[in-house]
Amino acid sequence: MPEPSHAQLKPVGTGYPPAFVLALLDEAMALPGPCRVFGITGLQGTGKSTLAAQMAALALASGIRAVVLSVDDLYLDQPERVALGRTVHPLLATRGPPGTHDIPLGRRTLDALRGRDAALPAFDKISDRRVPRAAWRTLPEPAELVLFEGWFHCVPPEADAALAAPLNALEALEDADGLWRRFVNAALADYAPLWARIDRLLFLEGPGFEQVPGWRWQQEQTLAAANPGRRTKTQAEVERFVLFFERVSRRALATLPALAGRVVRVDAKRRIIDPG
Repeated sequence: MPEPSHAQLKPVGTGYPPAFVLALLDEAMALPGPCRVFGITGLQGTGKSTLAAQMAALALASGIRAVVLSVDDLYLDQPERVALGRTVHPLLATRGPPGTHDIPLGRRTLDALRGRDAALPAFDKISDRRVPRAAWRTLPEPAELVLFEGWFHCVPPEADAALAAPLNALEALEDADGLWRRFVNAALADYAPLWARIDRLLFLEGPGFEQVPGWRWQQEQTLAAANPGRRTKTQAEVERFVLFFERVSRRALATLPALAGRVVRVDAKRRIIDPG
């Protein structure tokens, strides 16, 4: 890989240390080519998007054709989720948990990035709608590196017995019979063909789920600042929203340290305390 200049090592915003980002990029590019898929996973707010952006910027500055794809880009569009809410369970109208993504679209996208004219799907979180295909970014050349980030990469389903008791107020009040959480748990297995396209997985391990509501509120404030005049979630709405993710997030914390190729531990301020 070409040696980057000091300027090229400058972090994106308040991101991860440049030397750490460079080491990860070297690690990713050491994977068999011509197109490597480097997975970055961690709970909401851990800094996955920031790290992926830093790695992509450094790669591009070094002449490497790199793209970022988020599992959030693969949400089912709102009408499809509303239909799930009507036919299966009302909570499935809310995007985010397993079962609310277009898995075939993800597989097709990762496969297409190995060739020319691949289109990157996108999702507008404020309108809660998929961006029209005509507005998707098209890549004229095959990608050499895909940074595929998301919050539950490779998380396996739980045993059915673990689903019996509600975990939080959302499950207790709106999923008393357990139908929603069983659907979400079963859906985890459906992602296996998507995760199989990841060549190496990095897990950003935060201090625990208790940190997620605060981190997620920070994200929402950033989203609001970047989109003046558009309505974003209130803090109360964010606190309810993260409850949709708690069960699978705790499952991720319990299983991913043994499943990921590399585990990087970070503290509540996203400072690296163990680089793995």
